[in-house]
Amino acid sequence: MKITKTIFGHLENEEVVEYALENDNGLTLRALNYGAIVTSIEMKDSKDNLENISLGFRTLEDYLKYSPYFGAHVGRVAGRIADGQFEIDGKPFVIDKNDGNNHLHGGKHNFSKKIWDAETSINENSVSLVFRYTSPDGENGYPGTLHAITSYTLTNDDEWVIDYHAETDKPTLYNPTNHIYFNLSGSVKETILDHHLFVSSESYAPLREDGIPLGNIIPSAGTVFDLTAPAPIRRAAESDDEQITFVKQGYDHPFVLSHKKNEPDAILSHEKSGRAVYMFTDADAVVIYSGNKLKGNFTIGGYPAGKHSGITMETQALPDAVHHEDFGDIVLRPEKPFSSRTIYQFKVTE
Repeated sequence: MKITKTIFGHLENEEVVEYALENDNGLTLRALNYGAIVTSIEMKDSKDNLENISLGFRTLEDYLKYSPYFGAHVGRVAGRIADGQFEIDGKPFVIDKNDGNNHLHGGKHNFSKKIWDAETSINENSVSLVFRYTSPDGENGYPGTLHAITSYTLTNDDEWVIDYHAETDKPTLYNPTNHIYFNLSGSVKETILDHHLFVSSESYAPLREDGIPLGNIIPSAGTVFDLTAPAPIRRAAESDDEQITFVKQGYDHPFVLSHKKNEPDAILSHEKSGRAVYMFTDADAVVIYSGNKLKGNFTIGGYPAGKHSGITMETQALPDAVHHEDFGDIVLRPEKPFSSRTIYQFKVTE
């Protein structure tokens, strides 16, 4: 197990550092103190080819110029909040509108745009990065000073463990996620359309055309949203389901997780490479986004990152929960700190 670090660039007179966490099997996860962004996850395929299976850039300039949230820690609240406003205990708050009339991923200057304090630790069977950021009262319109601690741990079981923790001095909202994009082929020259996806979910939240949930949760059985048996992403991309056409042919939807004991909440697999990612989480939901709106206006590894170049599995509470009674409670209060864990386990089959 080892951790190395290099200077990735400079932002506002602060160093942007890239940390490389490597386990004894050769699996490497690289992350920045800028946005707690995961820049790459390098793993072998069934033929021992070592490749990056996540979407990311090799320069800080690209992260500043483009904003697809590749590998980023977003917050305070992941996803959209309708009309950029909400109430807590009857008190109204107005927050940044950075997605039309709506608020997205915590606002224009969200967690993915901040320099986090970072510490490292090395143990016998794991290496960790611990990120800390204090979001001041009123940042992007949110009430309360919020102290966020998020750790990334890489284990010798080939697991990337994300632990979220936060405390606040006033009632506020908190619903973080990591916006990692996977492409298990190892290159965006291949799309993710032939990846197979399983999600332990029997229902999903349909959306309005602007990406805001309608507010109801409906059964997925018999629809393209039924992923209880692994299905290729191509099936959704070629569907004429109205919900699929809204989001430009693919998924960009919240799935309510069933959480079956000792079983993964989702599995993403790629037969050609033999690679698979098993996801476990205590979050209520996962937002699956199949890169439908990537435009190919930048390159990764020399190839344009176009439509369907990557797919996310963003664990979180249901988006816009503050406006929907049945979506869960994302109000964080001083008397009850926030904690949540998500694990991505990387496997190779022959």
